[in-house]
Amino acid sequence: MPPGQAKKYDHNDRDDRGLPPGQAKKYERFDRDDRGLPPGQAKKYFRDSDRDRFYAQYRRDADNWRGRMRPVFVPGQYVGRQYVVRPVPRSIWVTAVAPPPPGYQYGYCGGYVVAYDPTTRMIADVLDLLNTTTAR
Repeated sequence: MPPGQAKKYDHNDRDDRGLPPGQAKKYERFDRDDRGLPPGQAKKYFRDSDRDRFYAQYRRDADNWRGRMRPVFVPGQYVGRQYVVRPVPRSIWVTAVAPPPPGYQYGYCGGYVVAYDPTTRMIADVLDLLNTTTAR
């Protein structure tokens, strides 16, 4: 191949997800179900300043979780089926927070606001309403 020319790949050279060989490696850590968050979308959606807006909405429930054993939600992991995640009304976040990734939504559970995929329950980002730092 002449220098400076990119290698063309054969369409039969793709992996089982239909990705070209160089792209497949980027997605390895999201292999669990092909709908995982691609690296380009694995970003932070919440800022510490968003906590006040969400806390105002969920104060009563969040305060009930203080000092109690809570679930642990981590970006890139899944919300366990044992947890009920209530959708956060769009009116609460639309003017203050970046929209969730395509196919994801904001939900509330156990003193956390999570950006998650309601189908796979994969978490893109977490905002802990009880602690002063976000759970990342």
